[in-house]
Amino acid sequence: MTQLAPIRSLASFRLFILLFVIAMAAVGCKSKGGDKDSLEGVPVQTLYDTAHASMVRGNWAKADTDFRKLIAQYPYGPYTEQAMVESAYAQFKAGKQDDAISSIDRFLRTYPTQRNVPYMYYLRGLSNSERDAVFLQRAWRLDASRRDLATPMQGYSDFNIVAERYPNSRYAEDARLRMIKLRNMFALHEMDTALYYMRRDAWVSAANRAKYLLETYPQSEYQYDAVALLGAAYTEMGNQALANDARRVLELNDPTHPWLTGDWPKYPWAIRKLNPFAGEKSPTGKRNAERLN
Repeated sequence: MTQLAPIRSLASFRLFILLFVIAMAAVGCKSKGGDKDSLEGVPVQTLYDTAHASMVRGNWAKADTDFRKLIAQYPYGPYTEQAMVESAYAQFKAGKQDDAISSIDRFLRTYPTQRNVPYMYYLRGLSNSERDAVFLQRAWRLDASRRDLATPMQGYSDFNIVAERYPNSRYAEDARLRMIKLRNMFALHEMDTALYYMRRDAWVSAANRAKYLLETYPQSEYQYDAVALLGAAYTEMGNQALANDARRVLELNDPTHPWLTGDWPKYPWAIRKLNPFAGEKSPTGKRNAERLN
């Protein structure tokens, strides 16, 4: 009988521990529930001010969460409209481009004539321009033209809507500048592909890419590189007349182009070729970019 006392004592201690754990879990659940519902029933202006203050501090995640709570509790009204705009911006700043685009599309469907519509198209252009970017490209500032261009092209379309439908809006001028930048990126993509063919002696394919660049993206930073590539390709194909035409165009418009002195193109060195995002060298584009900057 004397051996039962320690056993009972141990059982009581275990029961105490179990009850303590259950009590703490209940308190934790209650606390979480209180946090979750802390903004329920709060006036719409207070909700908006709370979310906006988080955004001003750069706390994009909390701002987005609070704006969405406002929208859920007050589906209509001026505060809700502004909350939808600022929630999309907070998602964009937080790097959640897909969420931002979904929020923007929802806003445009719900309020197609609201005064912030030009801004939302502009913001969608920004989101699409950065959407699907490879992390290594951002971290190492690698060539953006090497990525999939589907979403940047959608971004170009968004900026074009701003420029054409809302030419007097405060976002139209910057939208046009971003369109120029994107067109140059699209042209570089074509130039990079043309140089790839040229490096492998696929002269017909290289010439076709260069012609496509000139026809689709006239006045881009890479137009004279495309002319130089045509001159080189026609020379290799034995069409000296067209090669001479390309040379004359360069002599008139870009007399310092290195192809005229036989110093173009410069292909990447062996280590650089291991980089899957690194493109071929394009000296003229680089010089033009430096001028623009």
